[in-house]
Amino acid sequence: MKRGKKYTEALKKFDKTQQYGPQEALQNVVTAAHASFDESVEVHVKLGVDGRHADQQVRGAIVLPHGTGKTVRVLVFAKGDKAKEAEEAGADYVGAEELVAKIQQENWFDFDVVVATPNMMGVVGRLGRVLGPKGLMPNPKSGTVTMDIARAIGEIKAGKVEYRLDKSNIIHVAIGKVSFGPEKLYENFHTLIGAIIKAKPATSKGQYIRSLTVASTMGPGVKIAPLRADE
Repeated sequence: MKRGKKYTEALKKFDKTQQYGPQEALQNVVTAAHASFDESVEVHVKLGVDGRHADQQVRGAIVLPHGTGKTVRVLVFAKGDKAKEAEEAGADYVGAEELVAKIQQENWFDFDVVVATPNMMGVVGRLGRVLGPKGLMPNPKSGTVTMDIARAIGEIKAGKVEYRLDKSNIIHVAIGKVSFGPEKLYENFHTLIGAIIKAKPATSKGQYIRSLTVASTMGPGVKIAPLRADE
């Protein structure tokens, strides 16, 4: 693949073959960022598990200390008092069957996270085929199926992120913006990695973290030594 001049210049700012400690790696990411906008910084973690087996799934959610730097649009499926609670807590969209129809008929997806009360999951279940592939289906493990609607919305708005394996057993999570600087990015990174390590399945054998890379939206990936992940 042919790379642009700015990308090529960014590669010269660190040794692409070297594996760094987390703090130095994030410093390199910030230094190498070259876009005209405030790039997001993502973590990509390859795990030594097989997500095809239920007992080796790695999934959860955490609130990053400094948030993600993104404005998150929250859709809530709720009725009655819980719908009112959602509105007062700052949900961007609140409703029930009418929102299901809007998504199905208009292909409407102007939201980033979906939260639902347990009694609404029968309704939300109709959207499984469209929400599931997009990673938007509410799930008790990520705290998005709950009666404590206000708390869920508050945490999401404060920077709660979900981590889960993809089909290649890799976790991809945004941990902030380049403008956060290395220190805040490191604190977010450390919180995320700590949660992933804590979520290690009992059936996982051998090396748990196989590879670890951090990169900005337009910048090159910087490798972190797996055994130094929790430094």
